[in-house]
Amino acid sequence: MILLRSLLFFLLSIVNTIFWGIVTVPASFIHFRTGYDCARLWGVCELWMARHLCGIEYAISGRENIPSHACISMAKHQSAWETIFILCHIPRAVWIIKKELVWLPIIGWVLAGLKSIAIDRKSGKAAIEQIIEQGRDRLAQGLWISLFPEGTRVAPGKRGRYGIGGAVLAARTGAPILPIAHNAGEVWPRYSFLKYPGKVSVSIGPVIATQGREPQAIIADVEAWIEGEMARMPPARGA
Repeated sequence: MILLRSLLFFLLSIVNTIFWGIVTVPASFIHFRTGYDCARLWGVCELWMARHLCGIEYAISGRENIPSHACISMAKHQSAWETIFILCHIPRAVWIIKKELVWLPIIGWVLAGLKSIAIDRKSGKAAIEQIIEQGRDRLAQGLWISLFPEGTRVAPGKRGRYGIGGAVLAARTGAPILPIAHNAGEVWPRYSFLKYPGKVSVSIGPVIATQGREPQAIIADVEAWIEGEMARMPPARGA
């Protein structure tokens, strides 16, 4: 049944992505907010299908910690699920992504239309300067910045290296950081076709102040909070 449900989700997800992609790509280049709302509707459909076809539910704690002003969200990265969740539950944001993603059909075009900051992670200091320059511009427009500080998906129970780029942007702009922990990788494993029933725990922390602080101290606080929450979460699969 898990295989059949995962297959049905996969097929319907293709249809959902093509439909909303056809709408979102032109809309995002014409009017950012309209394009973003279309992308969010795609995400709502994905979460609905994940719940009703694959049995993936979720519970959120700390929703009251989401501020009304522009912020930088930093989340644990275990699967594709959290990307969809953040799209649907965090205020309008642009993503810091690796530049290769913008060439993906439909998804990449949408990311480009929605003002994502596409960086070459191998370019080191140049990438950080790009994050600062474009991130400051996006924040000035009242947009959030969303990123995964580990850079790539990590398996449940593992910890990736927390990159400094987002913390440098926060230190330069004074924008607070909203940390997000979750265990979606237990039911929606990275790079896996199969989706398993369970309940994802999502914990949204109090914002981390950045004004007048060094990037190394900022990212250390982010990592400590996220990994501390990860250690306290109940198992997702079969919950």
